Amino acid sequence: MAKLPVIVSLGGINAAGRSSFHHGYKRMVHQSLTPEQMYRTWQDLAQRMGLAWAGQPSAELLQQIVAGTLVRAISPACFDVKAVPYHIKTSLQLGDEPLSFILRKNKLPLQIPSHWQVEELDDKQVRVRASGQLDLLLEDAAPFSVSSAGRLPEGFDPGSLYNSRFHPRGLQMTVFAASDCLQSSGLDWQQLMAKVAPDQVAVYAGSALAQVDEDSLLGLIASPLRGGRVSSKMMALSLAEMPADFVNSYIINSVGATGTNMGACATFLYNLRQGANDIKEGRAKVVLVGNAEAPVNPQIMEGFRVMGALAEDHQLCALDGSDSPDNRRACRPFSTNCGFTMAESAQFVMLMDDELALQLGAQIMGSVADVFINADANKKSISAPGVGNYVTVAKAAALAKALLGEQGLRQHTYVQAHGTGTPQNRVTESHILSQTAQHFGIEAWPVVGIKSYLGHSMSVAAGDQLAASLGAWAYGVLPHIHSIDHIAEDVHQQGLHFLQQPLSLADRPMQGVIINSKGFGGNNASALVLSPEQTLSMLRHKHGA
Repeated sequence: MAKLPVIVSLGGINAAGRSSFHHGYKRMVHQSLTPEQMYRTWQDLAQRMGLAWAGQPSAELLQQIVAGTLVRAISPACFDVKAVPYHIKTSLQLGDEPLSFILRKNKLPLQIPSHWQVEELDDKQVRVRASGQLDLLLEDAAPFSVSSAGRLPEGFDPGSLYNSRFHPRGLQMTVFAASDCLQSSGLDWQQLMAKVAPDQVAVYAGSALAQVDEDSLLGLIASPLRGGRVSSKMMALSLAEMPADFVNSYIINSVGATGTNMGACATFLYNLRQGANDIKEGRAKVVLVGNAEAPVNPQIMEGFRVMGALAEDHQLCALDGSDSPDNRRACRPFSTNCGFTMAESAQFVMLMDDELALQLGAQIMGSVADVFINADANKKSISAPGVGNYVTVAKAAALAKALLGEQGLRQHTYVQAHGTGTPQNRVTESHILSQTAQHFGIEAWPVVGIKSYLGHSMSVAAGDQLAASLGAWAYGVLPHIHSIDHIAEDVHQQGLHFLQQPLSLADRPMQGVIINSKGFGGNNASALVLSPEQTLSMLRHKHGA
């Protein structure tokens, strides 16, 4: 057997909470767990959200936690959806009488318009007389038509935990997520590094949209147009691979392989493949794989809205025959729906060479059998889906059959679907999964769609799916698609079982999960991840009991 990339730690943060110790997963399935199982999770969420904890979670506290997590209405702490600022470009026709106004000298444009007459008043001020036409940008604010998002737990500020001045939010989330992953491994990093060569550590992490806020790309582009200043940090901190750079430089002090392999919304799986292959081929013994995305701002969301990709409030109202949008159910995978819901998240896993993991006594949370990536070839538009995802899902299912046998594939695997909540995705992805199920003789392949809880975190989406899968093996419940009450008529269902109720694994243990991702531009990836029990079985076969 070749080297097996085993998962020994998980860390991160998304709309459900902290990923380590499966807190985020438990928040999603809390109604299927006991109060004893949920105690530490409620405590952790209260801590994240800055809520008072008095030893036991009161009904009022639980209500606050539930209301401030998962997909929900965007709060003013993020941005005011009722008054998003923008500028109106206009021109004033001044007529026969010139317009007179006083300016500070340092505010005069370098290129003074020809129809301006400038009179010096003193060392600091000038009087300007303008005639003809005066071009202006007028400040204004307008309601934003999308009020739903998957934000981090309300009140949680990752930047408050360290010296994060001028760090974009995505990098603040990276620092939290990577640190969470390292600390929850139970391993001392310095002792671990004493057992491996410096170049046997790798980090593959990034963000598909780069860092886009006032401290990064948005500030870099917009500041000069708004009369602001560009700082020396903005350019460097905008780069898409900066999460990997931050982890190497500030968290693990690594000189090993680094970078990010970008593939739009499939980026996490692209990085996971890179890390798994490094371990399989002996290039690394320890790999941190992750992504971070902080796209819940009006500029990024407007870009997706004008594409027709986001679920807008008026569309949600039309679906429900209501005067107000149901923000909690904004994302409705495989049901009657109208668009996806933007979300923020940062997720990291630590992969390790199986022999090293056994030497160290590391926890075995699962293993990465393989990740398959295929493009779409010719298609009618760059954002339309194509043939590539049929290939990746079929390859992952074929590998599951080879490793687990026909019965293992048919009875003991399930699918973590991309499940964005768009009308196009519900048809195309369901057709891919249905065709694959029929080809391999699967009669009722369980399909999970966790974006109903979390929204779409872009490059981190498969990281959210992986975190939920590891949680399901730990606690024995597959999350259902909680935001839907029916499956849409155009969804292909033959061979599939879209979970509309939680599925207990007590009587049907799952040996593997196929994690599926589809990205704009034709970036398709499907990973086969094996359960901790299946992984240990393979390790016993390789190393002995």
